Amino acid sequence: MNTFAPTAVDLFAGIGGFSLGLTRAGFAITHQVEINPFCRSVLARHFPEVTRHDDVNTFPQAWTGTGHASPVLVCAGAPCQPFSTEGKRRGVNDERWLWPAVVDTLRVLRPRYLLMENVPALLADRHAFGIILADLAALGFDAQWAVLSAADFGAPHPRERLILVAHPQGRDGSQRDLLGQGRERRSPLAAGGLPGLAAHHRRRAADDWMARQPDVARLAHGIPRQLDRLHALGNAVVPALVEHIGRLILADHTDSIARTGR
Repeated sequence: MNTFAPTAVDLFAGIGGFSLGLTRAGFAITHQVEINPFCRSVLARHFPEVTRHDDVNTFPQAWTGTGHASPVLVCAGAPCQPFSTEGKRRGVNDERWLWPAVVDTLRVLRPRYLLMENVPALLADRHAFGIILADLAALGFDAQWAVLSAADFGAPHPRERLILVAHPQGRDGSQRDLLGQGRERRSPLAAGGLPGLAAHHRRRAADDWMARQPDVARLAHGIPRQLDRLHALGNAVVPALVEHIGRLILADHTDSIARTGR
């Protein structure tokens, strides 16, 4: 681990899609939280130096009193079943609605940024998404979000995901689109957007993408025979997408330090 790199904590870590992408972007992953034993075994193999915890609900308490400095970034790819069109869409009434645990983590860890991923159908649940924006505002964050396709980052499939980035309220910067083409949205309190995402979209052939994702490609080999691997891979975020956004967050953080000294 690069002890001088900006730090990140990975909630709902799965098999490490966020951790891999953020590591490539220049972050040092210090903690991962994942309840699934198989996924934790994958994380232990590929991120042996990272501290792991198995329950997002108790993680803030475990953090308290450790003396750890606040991370620059917390990422959260919370379960999508409460909003998925393939499920019952019970929203905040679903036991897998774990946003309150994310709020507790943000309150205790006090990161500068949040990077959140979920299914686009979350936007259709105005009540749930309203809770998310209100909680972020109460914690001192502005937010911006967009629906991004994995294909826009070179993946051989069009899987779309809602990506939300929360940053400190009142940050300096111009009102730039997150995606361009009118697809980007901001919370009512947002002071500015992360610059340049649309300008940096890259498309790659499927073979090239798999070559750049050796950990994911290796995990995919033979998955029809092992349901746990299939489930874990199906839930994984595309690392190239995370890497790209991570680089933008890191650049924004660096600019903020240059402007304000903190």
